Amino acid sequence: MTVQANAFNAYKQNSVTTASPGELTLMLYNGCLKFLNKAKQSIADKNIEERNNYIQRSQAIIGELMSTLNMDIEISKQMLPLYEYMSHRLTEANIKNDPAIIVEVEGLVTEFRDTWKEVIKITRQQQYGTAGQV
Repeated sequence: MTVQANAFNAYKQNSVTTASPGELTLMLYNGCLKFLNKAKQSIADKNIEERNNYIQRSQAIIGELMSTLNMDIEISKQMLPLYEYMSHRLTEANIKNDPAIIVEVEGLVTEFRDTWKEVIKITRQQQYGTAGQV
């Protein structure tokens, strides 16, 4: 492994260990989008094994997002069925080898991610009185 690769891996590890819970959630959304994009590319490349791997990784992230929901909060009760729907749709995409289903899920994850970015920004503005770049 090169020095650059070692430095980058150290940076990534440090980013995760020092991130706030909100930033970690944002990282999960971004990771899910990355894997969904790779799953679509795997379908285009006719690589079934990779498609399966990337869809399963996306589902694992969705499962993690589900497990972090605080069910004492009303919005969590509304989000849980949406996460379950996305996971179910990804199972269908995997079985049917259908990139259109992945695009549908990608749209939902993007909406959640963008909303979450806005929540972080507003929270930072309230805490620090600044623009709070995300």
